[in-house]
Amino acid sequence: MRMSPPALPRRVAAEFIGTGALVAVIVGSGIRADTLSQDIGVRLLANAAASAIGLGLLIALIGPLSGAHFNPVVTLSEWWSRRRAGTGREVLAYIGAQLAGAVAGALLAEAMFGRAPGAWATESRSALHLLLGEAVATAGLVLVVRGLRHIGRPGLAPVAVAGYIGAAIWFTSSGSFANPAATVGRAFSDSFTGIAPGSVPAFAAAQLLGMLLGMVLAGVLYGTHGAAAEPNPAAARRTG
Repeated sequence: MRMSPPALPRRVAAEFIGTGALVAVIVGSGIRADTLSQDIGVRLLANAAASAIGLGLLIALIGPLSGAHFNPVVTLSEWWSRRRAGTGREVLAYIGAQLAGAVAGALLAEAMFGRAPGAWATESRSALHLLLGEAVATAGLVLVVRGLRHIGRPGLAPVAVAGYIGAAIWFTSSGSFANPAATVGRAFSDSFTGIAPGSVPAFAAAQLLGMLLGMVLAGVLYGTHGAAAEPNPAAARRTG
């Protein structure tokens, strides 16, 4: 017998906490890597490993509560695929919680390392090739999330999504933010993982474009009728 999903306030709280924890892991591991090595490869390896492991654990823990989206791109693509089972109110609540959680997570990471919270990032990431990399990274994430549901293997999300993000940090030019909320949060950290506020709008636009591309690719590969609506969001353990 399928259990009812948690009430919306609990799911929204789960998205806030989960997104905050995820961004704290990403930013905190970047700050730590900066203090341990001047080798960019070592820093990237440390950050990618910590981010992937943290993401996988968070999906496993919070997936049964909210679906563990942690990402407006995932929330929007999931809503579109099952829009008869969801509401605009839920989408806005999820995205608001993700944005607030991402900022809180970045500020927490800064504070944990004795840095003054709230310093704007100065790393410009506005070059066209970086935006292309970000669109590719986001498209791949959406394809993984939707693909798992189409093949009936959503339980693999903690490993598959985390593994994809860990790999995409290396194979994309942008470092695979693939998450508008995390992008906003990372603007509050002038560190290895930061992004200058002026680069955020273009990055977010590239991510939304990547979301659309990922949905198109999923439709080409799996068709448009193979994904049944999931009335219980707790059954969809997905993120970004």
